[in-house]
Amino acid sequence: MAISFDSALGIHEQALQGRVKRAEVLANNLANADTPGYKARDVDFQAMMQKAQDSMSGFGMATTHSAHMDTSSAGGDSELLYRNPHQPSVDGNTVDAQQEQSRFMRNAMDYQASFQFLSSKFSGLTKAIKGE
Repeated sequence: MAISFDSALGIHEQALQGRVKRAEVLANNLANADTPGYKARDVDFQAMMQKAQDSMSGFGMATTHSAHMDTSSAGGDSELLYRNPHQPSVDGNTVDAQQEQSRFMRNAMDYQASFQFLSSKFSGLTKAIKGE
């Protein structure tokens, strides 16, 4: 019987990829904290995970006609949203550096947890293949 990595790893691979994308967006916000007019962005991680779950379960939206809209833009900018600032800035920049650092650190911890979970999954698969 063949092992499918999609079924063995579940949604955790997509979670790791989502965490990487969110880290890039948050780092970009931090890099532009002093850029006048820069608008802070973030990723809708929950929407990304829901889309991944739907595609894995087979309940995702499917187009049945060429005139239907394509809703499957996984990894695109569809999950990238603007953040509403807590306190508006005079120069139009919406980055709150302390909030962004906090989000970045939390995302890094979530990434590490996802990575450790995937690592233990691979360890378990390796032991199963070896018959241990």
